[in-house]
Amino acid sequence: LRCPAVCRLDPYDGLPESYLIHGGRTPNNEISSSLYMLTTDSRGCNRKLTLCCKERELVGEVPGARYGHTMSMVQSRGKTACVLFGGRSYMPAGERTTESWNSVVDCPPQVFLFDLEFGCSSAHTLPELSDGQSFHLALAREDCVYFLGGHSLTSDSRPPRLFRLRVELLQGSPLLSCDTLETGISISSAIITRTGPTHRYIILGGYQSDSQKRMDCSTVIINEKGIHLEPLESPQWTPDITHSRTW
Repeated sequence: LRCPAVCRLDPYDGLPESYLIHGGRTPNNEISSSLYMLTTDSRGCNRKLTLCCKERELVGEVPGARYGHTMSMVQSRGKTACVLFGGRSYMPAGERTTESWNSVVDCPPQVFLFDLEFGCSSAHTLPELSDGQSFHLALAREDCVYFLGGHSLTSDSRPPRLFRLRVELLQGSPLLSCDTLETGISISSAIITRTGPTHRYIILGGYQSDSQKRMDCSTVIINEKGIHLEPLESPQWTPDITHSRTW
């Protein structure tokens, strides 16, 4: 699969560290809607590391096949849920013609929320999220997920968007709210990595436009007050990276 959404689950209730894998595009241009859980097991006398991958079924309002989307874990009121947003998929069957059979569009800007214990999924529409976006970044802390950057097929642009989604896992239905923030950056398809136990990240790579790579790096810090983006001194890129159009 190419461009699936991957989300890390910290160990809990005696369960090992694991990863959720959703969607993606195959080399045959098929787009997946499957959800898998990848776990590791190092038990046994020789402590050999074993990988186990199982498909998880979802019920309810299930996200369709897509790629270029994100998944994040949120925690609220002692509960945990997975947030799925964005992505790209094929044009709806009723709108496809012979010429546009393999044409892709941004998925509707819905937020999907599902729990892993019961496999229930629900779709949520928020007025602040009015346009689809793909290949954005998602960073989560406690009950908040920040969506940063991304590419929009409708406008063929990378607007410097930054949204904060807050998820309250109430007893009945979850409560979702969204704020538009002013400190976004224009970027898509970037790499983001966490640098330690705190919510401190580094962003590198990605694209500012179809023909312009982003050579700058950024530090992202998420704390109780919100999200903070700061420029970071870039490494000495090799000529192969500097002159290539792709990362």
